[in-house]
Amino acid sequence: MVVGDSARTRLVPANAGGVDPAVRRLTFTLIAGAFAVIFDTTIMSVAIDSLARQLHVSLDTIQWVSTAYLLALATVMPAVSWLQAALGGKRLWIASLGLFLLGSLLAASAWNAASLISFRVIQGFGGGIMMVLMFTLIMQAAKGRNIGKVMSLVTVPTALGPVIGPVIGGVILHLGDWRWIFLFNVPFGVIGILLARRGLPADQPGARPRLDVAGMLLLSSGIAAVIYGLTRLGGSAGAGGVTAALPLAAGVALLAGYTGWALRRGPDALINIRLFRHRNLAASTVLVLLSGAALYGTMVLLPLYWQQVRGESALGAALLLIPQGAGTLISRGLAGKYMDRFGPRPVAMAAFALTFAATVPFAFVTATTSNITLMAVLFARGIGLGAAMITIMGAAFVGLQPEEISHGAGISRVAQQVGGSAGIALLIMILQRSSAGAHTTAALASAFGDAFWWSAALAGAALLLCLLLPGRLSPRPHDMADTPAGEPAGEPAGV
Repeated sequence: MVVGDSARTRLVPANAGGVDPAVRRLTFTLIAGAFAVIFDTTIMSVAIDSLARQLHVSLDTIQWVSTAYLLALATVMPAVSWLQAALGGKRLWIASLGLFLLGSLLAASAWNAASLISFRVIQGFGGGIMMVLMFTLIMQAAKGRNIGKVMSLVTVPTALGPVIGPVIGGVILHLGDWRWIFLFNVPFGVIGILLARRGLPADQPGARPRLDVAGMLLLSSGIAAVIYGLTRLGGSAGAGGVTAALPLAAGVALLAGYTGWALRRGPDALINIRLFRHRNLAASTVLVLLSGAALYGTMVLLPLYWQQVRGESALGAALLLIPQGAGTLISRGLAGKYMDRFGPRPVAMAAFALTFAATVPFAFVTATTSNITLMAVLFARGIGLGAAMITIMGAAFVGLQPEEISHGAGISRVAQQVGGSAGIALLIMILQRSSAGAHTTAALASAFGDAFWWSAALAGAALLLCLLLPGRLSPRPHDMADTPAGEPAGEPAGV
């Protein structure tokens, strides 16, 4: 939405059949390959403790297996718009999926923690391109129609990942070697490439814009420096240590430099931050960042709690996480439906309120808290967080013009991955500092409680920011002619 321009606060109306069949086919073709990326992320959530023991490194070192991956995703995402123009969507999708597969094979051959982290960066580059490109291609094909329903389709991998991924990871670690965590990606990638070759519409590269090299260096380096500084806060140097303060200060300076650079370049910048004049996109970006931190950060904390405090195996921890994934899966369709009907604001506020309420109980966990109680709370948390992610990511596209969608998708996905990286680093740092000197399971459980308080605070902050999202949406005047006869304007068909 453009501030002060009410005409752009409205959605394009639905067609009579809901989501266009061609959009559905395109979505499912892309989802086949995206499963490899999503499963890889969620499988890793239960593997951190096992990898630390098997590779003989500390928790703050092994968390870089996840953090470096998410950082790589975030640093390459801003360049997707340029890459799509240079190569075309179909070629770029197949190439990025191939790069992700290469990284998976290399990660499976890693000989120590350092090599594994390095190969995860290669995976992240491929996966980062894929996740932005998937959203861009689908939103461009949908042409602004039924954003809520389209988002519920696009987020199928995200919804299924937390249900199936941790269980797969637990089974792999229980029965076999950790290297199979990465080899598991191969069949999904091969099938995804074959389907893309046959199912994606052929397109030609567009006018090739000049790559904003200076902007990419400023933005990517700034993001990496900030996240690295956050991870160092948990080290022995403490919050005031030079190893934390210097990269944090450098990262903030680089990001400030990019802001000035991008404002001057406008649409030619790597990420066109002038798009933040759309209040929907600006509010959604902040919310996606906060929810990404709550999602990915807590995704690492939960299995660690059950493994380190309760003595569960990786498989046992994964099974206990199923309710959260199931809640996320259930909320997917409902969130898209009600966003189209009532608008993003009320749905997002209800979703974050539920996420907050279902995170607070974990701040009081002990070494003997009932698993049944925790699983019930996780189910509710999954419903809230899943609905929140679908709603706020869909809201980012409301009011954007077709030529702005790729930049909007890049901004949204970068925010999620940066939030995820920062969330993991922040919550692990808090856990490390709170658990220093903890010699009993009760003290360790209390340290996890401290970290969960911060996760709840992220959801609480997001709840307040939801007030900036648009309320009930109606079709734009010039699109009224597209509304099928007998169907109320502004209410999607099939809802």
